[in-house]
Amino acid sequence: MNRQAWSLLAIVAMLTTSLAPTQGAQPWTLVSYQSQTLQWTPCDSGFECTSFKVPVDYNHIDGNSFTIQAIKHVANTPQRRLGSLIMNPGGPGGSGIEYVLSADSIVSASIEDVYDLVGFDPRGVNLSQPIRCLNDSQEDYFLGGNGSVQNPADLATAISSSKLMASACARAAGNKLAHYSTLDSARDMEILRILLKDPKLNYIGKSYGTFLGTLYAALYPKTIGRVVLDGAVDPTVSVRDANIAQAAGFETALKSFVAANSTFSLKQIKSFLQSARIKPLVGRPSRQLTESLAITGIAASLYDPAGGWPLLKRALSNAIKHGDPADFFFLADSYNQRDTNGHYVSNQTDISEVIGCLDSKDPRSLSQIEADAKVFSAAAPFFGPYLTYSGLSCLYWQAQPVVEPSFSNIRSNPLLVIGTTRDPATPYQWAKGLHKVLLNSTLITLNGDGHTGANRGSSCVDKAMNNYLLTGRSPAHDITCDTDAALAHLVTA
Repeated sequence: MNRQAWSLLAIVAMLTTSLAPTQGAQPWTLVSYQSQTLQWTPCDSGFECTSFKVPVDYNHIDGNSFTIQAIKHVANTPQRRLGSLIMNPGGPGGSGIEYVLSADSIVSASIEDVYDLVGFDPRGVNLSQPIRCLNDSQEDYFLGGNGSVQNPADLATAISSSKLMASACARAAGNKLAHYSTLDSARDMEILRILLKDPKLNYIGKSYGTFLGTLYAALYPKTIGRVVLDGAVDPTVSVRDANIAQAAGFETALKSFVAANSTFSLKQIKSFLQSARIKPLVGRPSRQLTESLAITGIAASLYDPAGGWPLLKRALSNAIKHGDPADFFFLADSYNQRDTNGHYVSNQTDISEVIGCLDSKDPRSLSQIEADAKVFSAAAPFFGPYLTYSGLSCLYWQAQPVVEPSFSNIRSNPLLVIGTTRDPATPYQWAKGLHKVLLNSTLITLNGDGHTGANRGSSCVDKAMNNYLLTGRSPAHDITCDTDAALAHLVTA
């Protein structure tokens, strides 16, 4: 299977809607949704596309539905086929369809040989009836103005943009606002498993995708097959503590970058951010590099040491020495999925807010969040001030968080949990926490940098994951791996 950059518009044009069973006068039931027939249609070289329907509200099932788009690449060696392997890249709001289109860089040829690789866009995401809350200029305001809160004017801006997102999403979603949660998507994934006719769920989830996989395991432990959760999210951590841990994770990652690339110190980078706050650099066409966009660019580069660190080094050099913010715009726009014309090519920012506000309740008031600012800054002096008010939109959200199942003592078939010691986005302690929640899991630790561990330059991690997916056998005990020497040299070059 060759990795290609196909136009998603072309794929959309070829997607075929599966017909749910004719109901006539009969009411819709869960069995009705589980009895659909997937009609796969070629949608590009080597891929097939389909769609299926899921109920809007699993607690009150009727004919109101979402249409979920899906894609697959059939196993290269059908006679050795082991079933489907559903893949989710994270987010929340990442496209499973786009992920499968890039599968060559995610899984090995040996996995492609024996699995049908399947991706779906969760409800509200990308091609599955995407919800758009803000227009492009509003998105610029929401993403460009949320820097660190250092005075009452900063707080007023943060509150204004958060209220804008909350009210806009309520208008865009209407009576569906309460039904975009990860719990809903886990139930949708069970319908997909049934329609694929797989007796067990085989799954790779990265980052937020590990939370989706964990929720599925909590709901359906008896249908867990071979499941890899990489860049793990600990479902037992509170919103407040998760934000503090993530701020500290990015802090650790930035220190690792500075240690490997001694051109710029943390003090110089902090000074650059303060300058961006007071007098932003101006790029073309007359676009300002705000403090928020600058910190977004730095954070984005820390996800991938091999590609991101060299680009961050160049971006800092061009911005600090030459006053050129172009590389920072590139980093921030790539992360925010904004094209060179100023259009947001996906709805990931909006749906991320929607899902996040439904998935977890932060019991703190605004004054309690303000009081926590000192705690965040003490835990992570560099990134803490930027994550103190993360998720502020949820304070004004117009739908209640969804009640989730208990995340304790989940027992299922063996699973793999992968954690990276200096992961900026999903701190390593979360992998250890998830490992405790999943009683029959094995923890694979990558002693390294960057977000997630598989296919990140460690043959040790990749061998363990491939062996598990091919044979169903986990390592005999938890293992710790290192990054291969070739990549370790690359990121410090």
